[in-house]
Amino acid sequence: MKFGFILLMVVFFGFSALSQSARHDYIRKYQLLAIEEMNRSGIPASITMAQACLESADGNSELARKSNNHFGIKCKSNWSGKKVYHDDDAKGECFRKYPSVEDSYIDHTNFLMGNPRYSFLFQLDPTDYVAWAKGLKRAGYATAQHYDKRLIEIIENFKLHRLDYKIPMDELAVYEQQRLTNDKMSKTLTINPYKTREVLLINGLKAVTAQSGDTYQTIAQEMGIKDWELYRFNDQPNGYVPQPSEVVYIQHKKRKAPKNHSTHMVREGETIHFISQLNGVRLKPLCKRNNLKPGQQPLPGQVIQLR
Repeated sequence: MKFGFILLMVVFFGFSALSQSARHDYIRKYQLLAIEEMNRSGIPASITMAQACLESADGNSELARKSNNHFGIKCKSNWSGKKVYHDDDAKGECFRKYPSVEDSYIDHTNFLMGNPRYSFLFQLDPTDYVAWAKGLKRAGYATAQHYDKRLIEIIENFKLHRLDYKIPMDELAVYEQQRLTNDKMSKTLTINPYKTREVLLINGLKAVTAQSGDTYQTIAQEMGIKDWELYRFNDQPNGYVPQPSEVVYIQHKKRKAPKNHSTHMVREGETIHFISQLNGVRLKPLCKRNNLKPGQQPLPGQVIQLR
């Protein structure tokens, strides 16, 4: 009897671990789609991702596998696309069929945005996943009694709230984004959740400006480089968080400024690091050139040699 109980527990925990792994893999594969749709609509990426996990059984439901329908959306009278019939609340109900997984995510956004009964959701804070989950339940997205609680549980167990701040689960996100070899992924849509960033040229170097909520990790993910490279490029310690509108170099700064810009007059409050970033010149040679010891700051009115 005791042995049977132990065996049952081993099987249970083994199944639970496999289930967790399948969900992790599903989130990693499609998280950027959720972020892209958040950019387009304001629907929290965490909510989209949690709904997809729940409705598609992490991509393993029959509806997801055969019809690319990851949100359980039924045909409705206005649907003109392909259809498939599946037993749900009633036998042989009509569900939407999509050519790709991306189309399912896009239609999920359009479905919520175009349906008046969900309009109140778009007045909510886009980072308040709890309010969104409860709102979806109240609007009748699903008939399950604890639908909102199940969404919240998925979000909190897998830290999906990070997606609402454009922080993917791990660095493999970019790899998955660029690979696109899965036969369920279309080749016509480009997944790019970061559409608003402008690349600047300073001292002939590529740079971007940080936006609210950015970290070096999110910028690195977008630019296809490592976050440790950004710390090095910008002479910052590990863990540093850039401020909104701050310049972030995405390649090594130069040892000196251009010939027509050889000096800088220090203004009140300017640090040597600020001057380094402003002119695209590496901090260490800039300090050495101006006889500044590590941590020492220039004085207002001092002329800094950039070459």
